[in-house]
Amino acid sequence: MSGSVNKVILVGNLGRDPEVRTFPSGDKVVSFSMAMTESWRDKATGERKDKTEWVNVSIFNEALGRVAEQYCRKGSKIYLEGQLQTREYTDKDGNQRKATDVVLQKFRGELTLLDSRNSRGDDAGGGGYERGSSSGGGYGGGRSGGGGGDRRPAAVGGGRSMDLDDDIPF
Repeated sequence: MSGSVNKVILVGNLGRDPEVRTFPSGDKVVSFSMAMTESWRDKATGERKDKTEWVNVSIFNEALGRVAEQYCRKGSKIYLEGQLQTREYTDKDGNQRKATDVVLQKFRGELTLLDSRNSRGDDAGGGGYERGSSSGGGYGGGRSGGGGGDRRPAAVGGGRSMDLDDDIPF
């Protein structure tokens, strides 16, 4: 049996728009910061308290990066699965630093959009989710029923898809 597992599952909101960088090899990386906020009510005072954790996310998977680049914006709520990875760098003052990021590798990871179209201000004819049928690249989900053929990327990666239709009967 293996001695360790490196898997991170997060649900949170983007802290900034995704940034795309291209390497000389032609490979791309999409990066953004992500906030996860925990809320609770203080038992002593009854006051509502929040604690926010921030993490940097780097996506090396081409299909996931394309979804993040096209559909995610600052404030978007997403679900992701990735791995922790520590990198070393030299800051502007010449000091050696280490940073631990969540990384979605080329052939691993999952990204699911949790926002509904209207919560981001997209209208039926505007940007945001693509219209018509989606093809290849791990796209999945979409609306079923009389929605006029409206489809959108719901999940990418891991071979699974998740329907984001919010019509839950209970």
